[in-house]
Amino acid sequence: MKKMLLVYNPKSGKGQIRFSLSKIIERFSAADYDVTVYPTKAAMDAMDITRLRAADYDMIVCSGGDGTLDEVVTGLMESGVRRPIGYIPAGSTNDFAGSVGIPRQMERAADTVVEGKVFQSDIGRFNDSDYFVYVAAFGLLTDVSYQTKQELKNVLGHAAYIIEGVKRLGTWRSYTIDFESEEMSGSGDFIYGMVANSHSVGGFKGLPGTDIELDDGLFEVLLVRTPGDLLDWQKMLSALLVSEESNDNVIRFKTRRLVIRSSEPLAWTRDGEDGGEHLAVELENLPRALDIMTGEMPEVTDAQIAETEEPEQNEMALPETAVK
Repeated sequence: MKKMLLVYNPKSGKGQIRFSLSKIIERFSAADYDVTVYPTKAAMDAMDITRLRAADYDMIVCSGGDGTLDEVVTGLMESGVRRPIGYIPAGSTNDFAGSVGIPRQMERAADTVVEGKVFQSDIGRFNDSDYFVYVAAFGLLTDVSYQTKQELKNVLGHAAYIIEGVKRLGTWRSYTIDFESEEMSGSGDFIYGMVANSHSVGGFKGLPGTDIELDDGLFEVLLVRTPGDLLDWQKMLSALLVSEESNDNVIRFKTRRLVIRSSEPLAWTRDGEDGGEHLAVELENLPRALDIMTGEMPEVTDAQIAETEEPEQNEMALPETAVK
């Protein structure tokens, strides 16, 4: 009998997993897995248990938001062993799950864990020892996710992010940075920067760009210059909303490695989690480093990007923080 470690965040996504947990375990047991269940109790708990116990199991399954997935992947990378990961999304946004064809419905996601196929996805290394699954970012509301209280998210869902974001209106900052890669280098004042490996970020399809491959060894980079006037703001928003290529206000390119240096400590997020403040950050793509169980991989076209998603995902939100 194969051994599975199921790590879940009991507070993620309004605690909805408690309604499906029994059926999920029964599904895994029917697929001949001996299941060990571990509910997280504190921040970084999912990372620690995965790092310590990954070698004892044939598969690691996690349930929670993008932050929970980030912790499990980080723990697996730190363990030094390679195991397939199953993911049952339970957060508000679940950008990465959507990018690799994992259903939002928990029991269908459990089916994907045991019936799907292994997809070898790129992930990112952040400086020497940290990792991210699909996005690292700075600037423009990136701190809203982890400063929004879990209790408020449980009650209000995406509206909680909007409430927190409104508090920051008029306080957006500009950051002076230098960026360097093989493909492009430059400097200037920017309000937002993102390195991604996903079809969507914060529930917005197309924000990372188009023509995205999750296993090509390349990141999608988005850098947004500080607008000088109202016309620049309009050009910037237009470029972002239609996934336009680079212009005077929005810089887009692909790279395997990017270094960003700032004139003052710059606050980063990794998969919606607090990534700390840094004067210099090196972001490196680790090609096909993650084995994840997936369903039918979606094909995201320009027309699909323009379509309206289901209301739950169409509100203005950043990736969920998996607060334990």
